[in-house]
Amino acid sequence: MLTVIAEICVKPGRRDDVMAAIARLTPTVLEEEGCGGYQALLDHKAQVPWKQHSPNSIFMLEHWDSLRHLEQHQQMPHMEAHRAIIKDDVVDVKIFVLEAAK
Repeated sequence: MLTVIAEICVKPGRRDDVMAAIARLTPTVLEEEGCGGYQALLDHKAQVPWKQHSPNSIFMLEHWDSLRHLEQHQQMPHMEAHRAIIKDDVVDVKIFVLEAAK
C-alpha cells in the first residue's frame, strides 16, 4: 500500500472553490480500482511556534494499492477534467509517494 500526500498550493482566496471541485471529484476517485482512501485536509489554525502555516494549501491524503493504480488514477478522464477546472487557481503541486518503513 502506498500513501500519497499532495500539497496543492492555491491562489489566495481560491481555496474554497478548489475544495468544492475536490468534493465533487472524491466519490468518483473512491470508486477507482486500487483506491484505499482519498481525503482533503486543511491547515489547522494553531498559534504555536513549531507549526508550519499553509492557509492557501490543500493537502490530499491518498492510499493506493500500487504504483500502477496511482498512475492509472493520474490518467483517468475525470482527473484530466478536474485539473482543467482548477488550473487557473493552482500555483503549485507537490506530490510525495510514500511507503511504510521496514
